[in-house]
Amino acid sequence: MSMPITNPLRIGLRQERVIPPQCLVIFGASGDLTQRKLVPALFELFNQRRLPSEFALLGCARRPWTDKEFRARMKAALGPIADKDPIAFDQFIQSIFYEPVDLQKPETIEKLKIRLDEIDRIRATHGNRTYYLSVSPNFYGSGCRALSAAGLLNDPKRSRIVIEKPFGRDYSSAQSLNRLVQNCAQESQVFRIDHYLGKETVQNILVMRFANTIFEPIWNRNYISSIQITAAETVGVEDRAGYYETSGALRDMVQNHLTQMLAITAMEPPGHFDPEAIRNEKSKVLQAAQLANEYEPWKCCIRGQYGPGGNQKHPLTGYREESGVDPNSTTETYVAMKLFINNWRWQGVPFYIRTGKRLAKRLSEIVLTFRDAPVHLFDSAGGSPTSNQLILRIQPNEGAEFHFEVKSPGSGMRSRPVEMEFSYEDSFGEPSDEGYVRLLADAMLGDPTLFTRSDEVEAAWRLYTPILQLIENSPWQLPIHRYESRTWGPTAADDLLAKDELLWRRP
Repeated sequence: MSMPITNPLRIGLRQERVIPPQCLVIFGASGDLTQRKLVPALFELFNQRRLPSEFALLGCARRPWTDKEFRARMKAALGPIADKDPIAFDQFIQSIFYEPVDLQKPETIEKLKIRLDEIDRIRATHGNRTYYLSVSPNFYGSGCRALSAAGLLNDPKRSRIVIEKPFGRDYSSAQSLNRLVQNCAQESQVFRIDHYLGKETVQNILVMRFANTIFEPIWNRNYISSIQITAAETVGVEDRAGYYETSGALRDMVQNHLTQMLAITAMEPPGHFDPEAIRNEKSKVLQAAQLANEYEPWKCCIRGQYGPGGNQKHPLTGYREESGVDPNSTTETYVAMKLFINNWRWQGVPFYIRTGKRLAKRLSEIVLTFRDAPVHLFDSAGGSPTSNQLILRIQPNEGAEFHFEVKSPGSGMRSRPVEMEFSYEDSFGEPSDEGYVRLLADAMLGDPTLFTRSDEVEAAWRLYTPILQLIENSPWQLPIHRYESRTWGPTAADDLLAKDELLWRRP
């Protein structure tokens, strides 16, 4: 009898740490994030057998729902996922509860304490609790104060709090919020979440660099000429106009997601794989980062806003025509900028970052372009030899590509560009987990490696302070460039690279 063929790369998969007895309390459980991301992530953890039998999810919001109503809504949110395995879902749903809570009313927090004690007895969660603030940023401070005042954060070994982005609106507000939160809980209890850090390829940057001797020796200014970091979306503002009008792309994407990708790409090797050692290095590299021109920031930053586009069959409205958006809005839906990192490893290497809505393609990637060979010995089938590039794909198809030159077939000595590709799904036979799966598990485990520390948050806001001040005080110096929907953004962003005789990568 022949033995089944096993993919050797799958050996050892899912040997994950099991989460200890736990009650996850989600404030803002009636919101979109809970239904679209958090509950599906928890159900995935349940199916992976990573949630203990002593687990409970307590949803909290101001709506006067019952356990039964909340469970029905979570089943509807999961949709086909729940229907695919009804037995597993019936087991999972028994761990879900609901309690009406208003973080502004202490009496509802007292009722919450009683309900938590009851759940401890029913589900044997041993008093281990993770509080997730899936609420408006305006309630982060009051939420922490309410939990602290009720004594729910007293035990740093059994209680922790997860806070969504954006953490502050600028440098001073981030400092104030950090002080407030740290007065309510120890820093070790605070988990500032950035779902990009839960993506497999972002974490893989650490492994590629520090587990392979072929990469780390050339991961510096001697061999790398430039780095591009892109997070592009094809969707518009959709139903988030109220939030987006007060945020814009800079606060929504650049200060957190793109800056975290920059930090992991550029950080120094930690002494050992330890949460604080990693976060120390990320913080140091962010403190060394600066705008390419801090004194004239309009020369290194481009802001854009999508206009109408599409075609007659599928027309797309412009940002100013979206429901809930000011018809004269100057909120940016696109940002591109040039940065430098002033340290030994990266001195003189430009980092270009860009993000935008209604762009031509949905993708997030990091592109490392290597320096050209000192002498071009061979003609290229493409005209001139292309630079070697390492492309780390964050989404949608997580993996990596390496672009390099080889001999073109035939009797002559001409080169041509080719690429080698690695795909997580193709190599391991399954797609990687969605970011919230990893991050929720880590938060309940008390592992802060992939969460942002207070000094990282402040360093990121400090980096973009000249841009934010310019937008507020002299907006005419940093105008909004309109671009057609489903294009790659304003042409002014191309000019940002043209000064260095470079082009944005366009897959």
